[in-house]
Amino acid sequence: ACTGIENIDEAITLLEQNNWDLVAAINGVIPQENGILQSEYGGETLQGPAYGPTSHTTAASSTASSSSAFRHVVPSRQIVERQPRMLDFRVEYRDRNVDVVLEDSSTVGEIKHILENELQIPASKMLLKGWKTGDVDDSTVLKTLHLPKNNSLYVLTPDLPPSSSSHSGALQESLNQNFMLIITHREAQREYNLNFSGSSTIQEVKRNVYDLTSIPVRHQLWEGWPPSATDDSMTLAVSGVTFPCHRLTVGRRSSPVQTREQSEEQCTDVHMVSDSDGDDFEDATEFGVDDGEMFGVASSALRKSPMMPENAENEGDALLQFTAEFSSRYGDCHPVYFIGSLEAAFQEAFYGKARDRKLLAIYLHHDDSVLTNVFCSQMLCAESIVSYLSQNFITWAWDMTKEANRARFLTMCTRHFGSVVAQTIRTQKTDQFPLFLIIMGKRSSNEVLNVIQGNTTVDELMMRLMAAMEIFSAQQQEDIKDEDEREARENVKREQDEAYRISLEADRAKREAQEREIAEQFRLEQIRKEQEEEREAIRLSLEQSLPPEPKEESTESVSKLRIRTPSGEFFERRFLASSKLQVVFDFVASKGYPWEEYKLLGTFPRRDVTQLDPNKSLLEVKLYPQETLFLEAKE
Repeated sequence: ACTGIENIDEAITLLEQNNWDLVAAINGVIPQENGILQSEYGGETLQGPAYGPTSHTTAASSTASSSSAFRHVVPSRQIVERQPRMLDFRVEYRDRNVDVVLEDSSTVGEIKHILENELQIPASKMLLKGWKTGDVDDSTVLKTLHLPKNNSLYVLTPDLPPSSSSHSGALQESLNQNFMLIITHREAQREYNLNFSGSSTIQEVKRNVYDLTSIPVRHQLWEGWPPSATDDSMTLAVSGVTFPCHRLTVGRRSSPVQTREQSEEQCTDVHMVSDSDGDDFEDATEFGVDDGEMFGVASSALRKSPMMPENAENEGDALLQFTAEFSSRYGDCHPVYFIGSLEAAFQEAFYGKARDRKLLAIYLHHDDSVLTNVFCSQMLCAESIVSYLSQNFITWAWDMTKEANRARFLTMCTRHFGSVVAQTIRTQKTDQFPLFLIIMGKRSSNEVLNVIQGNTTVDELMMRLMAAMEIFSAQQQEDIKDEDEREARENVKREQDEAYRISLEADRAKREAQEREIAEQFRLEQIRKEQEEEREAIRLSLEQSLPPEPKEESTESVSKLRIRTPSGEFFERRFLASSKLQVVFDFVASKGYPWEEYKLLGTFPRRDVTQLDPNKSLLEVKLYPQETLFLEAKE
């Protein structure tokens, strides 16, 4: 009624941003100088024009009204027209504080422009931190952030050298440090170890504790904060918490049972402080919203089907169901899970070429952990995480909710990583899940680089993934170098083996050619010998078949023939003039000059005697009483 806000989600968001301080939430929407409502608390009246028929409310009239501490009022025309609302900012930079006052229609960039003139720092080098809604950009309109009237911010300049002031240097260092908050949940007797950067605010810590303990910020009762931590918008670096570890205790603020009279009496007062004593908004159904929808969780999500069947025989089928169920719960923007056994994931990630190898990320899910939904929806499904995992990792998943599946994974873990890693996972408590294991393959074994628990942030998760990637990249470069050297050696060896094979083949071919040549020479020699033997046999046969040479004093007619060989030698013999010409041929053949290869030539007249009839007598062919003949090889 006071603000004109009808959207229940927007109203709850504004209340959460102001730690459920109703007065602060309304002041953040309506200009403070207009006033909001009246209260009699400790004798003090909130100033400003009242809305309604009267300007002052008595205890009696308040008692007679409803159980609400606020009267129903009608917004005036002045409020409906919404005059410009002024916001006060105190900006801290090193050892300086700058006060900035702006209308809520201004942008973040205008604040930076004012700070640029005051601090003499370029706006482009300036990081403006401390926003309750997270980081914003320069074009963001302040009105859309639903800020209270008074705000505290701080400036970081990581690109500029630090100031000589030791105080500012210490503050800058504290903002970049990580604080370990050891938070004990009093009712559940559980202890949480949470890491926060120095730039995180106390409000962010309380919101994270709400995710873990389901205690709304308005009902959280804290012990252990230092006295200087007076504002939830303060960063841990300036709040005075102990570095590196600080112990805190949180519990649920009790709600005493009140009588009707006590209730009616308290209704006369407006007692809205940061941590409300009452459970006014415990039952959100009065707004038409159930508990699940109030905190962004549909009631149907409380009845979840299992991520993975119990005692699944085939790991590939189990991973298919896991992926389908994960998509149905958290959407399609999630890591691409490897479908197959853990051994197959090892083979895909570690056993290819060095340039193609990747890290193996094993996601261990547990439905009974309070961190699971936050980790899956906000961290694991963040686009930056999904993109980085798909480029550099093979992601494999397993559900540890069922005891049988848990035991099966521990057996696989012992086989592949050893008993130490298996024992580490075995001792993890349920509320420490989900776990994210980063595995790097080595020559002799698989090394677990990191075990990331569920109580982390997107930035921290990305940093740890990148740190593991740096270690892997250094190892991968060594592996690539070794593989290239090994391939170079193998190439040289293959070339040497090929050259040796070619040399052997050439030697074998040469040897075979020599052997064939020798065999051919031997064959020809055999033929030659056989021919010579045959000739010798023929010569001897002809020599034996020749008639005896007639004596010089023979009474018969004798023809004396003188025959010159091609070498210039002469041999002579006497023949009977009645002997046939064939006898002369046989005689010449018996001397090694067969008439098939040589021809016998006469001198005067020159004639080829071998062309004559061999059956004629020497007298008939006119080789009587004497004649000189020449032997000449036939062509």
